[in-house]
Amino acid sequence: MNKNINIKYFALFREQAQAGSETVNTSAETVAELYQELSVKYNFSLGAENIRVSINDAYSDMSSPLAENASVVFIPPVAGG
Repeated sequence: MNKNINIKYFALFREQAQAGSETVNTSAETVAELYQELSVKYNFSLGAENIRVSINDAYSDMSSPLAENASVVFIPPVAGG
């Protein structure tokens, strides 16, 4: 069953997706499946093992299930100095 997922992109993901946010209609059941789908679509350069994810403003893991209208943020590694 497909569901609508709201995605926000930051930093490298914003550049690669060429968008700050979007709503996608997906059959992905987990965050990992969604990330794989988006990686193919946008050729994301980071592997899933290198990022963090937030669902509805709470840190989650890649095996977390997705619900209709969930808000997902993929968080790339942060470097600073």
